[in-house]
Amino acid sequence: MGHDIFEITINAIKLIVCFLIIVQAVPVLVWAERRGSAFIQNRLGPNRIGPLGLLQLAADAVKFFFKEEFAPANAVKFLYYAAPIFALIPATVAFAAIPLGAPVQWNEHIFRLQGYEINVGIVFILAVSSLAPYSILMAGWGSGNKYALMGALRASAQVISYELALGLSIVGMIMTYGTFNLSEMIQAQQAPLSYSLLGFTLPLNFLPAWGIFYQPLGAILFFAASFAESNRLPFDLAEGEAELVAGFHVEYGGFKMLLFFIGEYGHMIVASALMVLFYFGGYVIPGIPMETLNQWALEHAPDANFASLLAGLITLVCFLVKVVVFLWIFIQVRWTLPRFRYDQLMDLGWKTMLPWALFNTILTATLIYVAHL
Repeated sequence: MGHDIFEITINAIKLIVCFLIIVQAVPVLVWAERRGSAFIQNRLGPNRIGPLGLLQLAADAVKFFFKEEFAPANAVKFLYYAAPIFALIPATVAFAAIPLGAPVQWNEHIFRLQGYEINVGIVFILAVSSLAPYSILMAGWGSGNKYALMGALRASAQVISYELALGLSIVGMIMTYGTFNLSEMIQAQQAPLSYSLLGFTLPLNFLPAWGIFYQPLGAILFFAASFAESNRLPFDLAEGEAELVAGFHVEYGGFKMLLFFIGEYGHMIVASALMVLFYFGGYVIPGIPMETLNQWALEHAPDANFASLLAGLITLVCFLVKVVVFLWIFIQVRWTLPRFRYDQLMDLGWKTMLPWALFNTILTATLIYVAHL
């Protein structure tokens, strides 16, 4: 946690802030999804309460908090009440391990703009994210409802199936940059783009060395699998209203339902952040090296401490802007593409995406081997 009380306090505040980012971003995303879907479908959306319907979020919060609390007669009470709480854990814990900006140096202290630094960050995030099906199964079994149980089994099979393709798509990034550390991956993407093979080098100095240029197939597979991991359309078979009423959370309402919403949007935020980190340079501003940004900050700040803080905040804003772009893509896809049939969903995961992810891994290993001959 730190070496003195100042460092321990700052690190504790960072953990709280990471949790608050997830929780407070959800109402904004709900509003953006309502307004965005209304725009796509030529409707008005929320427009009665507050300017542009912004205070509709406060009205919804009041409604969620004051709805009647109940539990089904056949429910397993512990699992029923614990499932919404456990739904929050994977996304918030994984998000805290993602570097959101350049490290800030304040005197002898170095503070990273993330909850905690883990050397094998990718492994940690994948391990924590894989816990999501447990909360779904707890909700399905704990509700004592056959439709909820069927939705939970669907969701668990879906998440486990697409985790394979998602994990293999990241293996190509690990081999390309030669590290599991997320901060080192971002640093590697600051250099100009160049391709090397059999002693020949093709420099493309006008492009950054982002992962999307080295692993385009991996980026497509990762982003597609992220929709299935987040239970978002066109992969929301666990919540198929026409078949399963509402899926694994059919017996939930009020504040408990809100916790499931936060968990789902939290997975969206984590997936968007990882997409930015792996394939779009992380917090680095396109065309502006960190050395140039640090020099600019030194010229416009009163001392070195504030210059480091200014550079860190600018990179944080850059990272969040990139994340917002992908969050909007999540929203737009939901209101654009139709839902898959369940057999099509599983066929896509096992017969299409998994073989392509294996092919991408083998191709990457082969090219790296040939390049070092």
